[in-house]
Amino acid sequence: SVDAGYKVIELHFAHGYLACEFLSPISNQRHDKYGGSLKNRAAFPLETITAVRNAIPESMPLFARVSASEYVKGGWDLDQSIQLSKWMNDLGVDLVDCSSGGNSPNQLLPIPVANPSTATAPGYQVAFASEIRKQTGILTGAVGLITEAQHAEEILSKGDADVIFVGRELLRNPYWPLYAKAQLDGIATWPDQYARSAFDGSYTGLSM
Repeated sequence: SVDAGYKVIELHFAHGYLACEFLSPISNQRHDKYGGSLKNRAAFPLETITAVRNAIPESMPLFARVSASEYVKGGWDLDQSIQLSKWMNDLGVDLVDCSSGGNSPNQLLPIPVANPSTATAPGYQVAFASEIRKQTGILTGAVGLITEAQHAEEILSKGDADVIFVGRELLRNPYWPLYAKAQLDGIATWPDQYARSAFDGSYTGLSM
């Protein structure tokens, strides 16, 4: 990744994948040094962080995506995520990307498709980013149904997160950042090759 020119490395410890399987007390049924206590279940992700941190430049940002809750009683939760974030901060992780959900078939995700009766508003995971940020001092990123520019700006201005990660809205509209900037302050500079697509009619004076 470093040789390829990437500017940031993010480790994926969320959504039921390998590292998440180690963290969850539901999926991790090991009886060795990687199972049992929170410290043991966190050992593999923490060892991964150490290995990656030692392999990349000291100045290169290292992020970690974590499922702050797997929405199952007795499973991975916010309190454990806070402790994990403290350990990750000590090892050189610069930002925690706060998502949620695991691999249990019993999880009750608070989103319309998965659980219509308890569906919550856009930004349903922002509280995780806010609490982890407050309890640990580490930078956090907010994700999850954040599709409006003003909503994203409010999250940042309130101090609930340091970064907004946008996924689905960029799939719908790859120019979303330009539209968002225009909505917030009215100034959006389009690349010359795309200027004819500017929604504000500012395409003038370019040679053909």
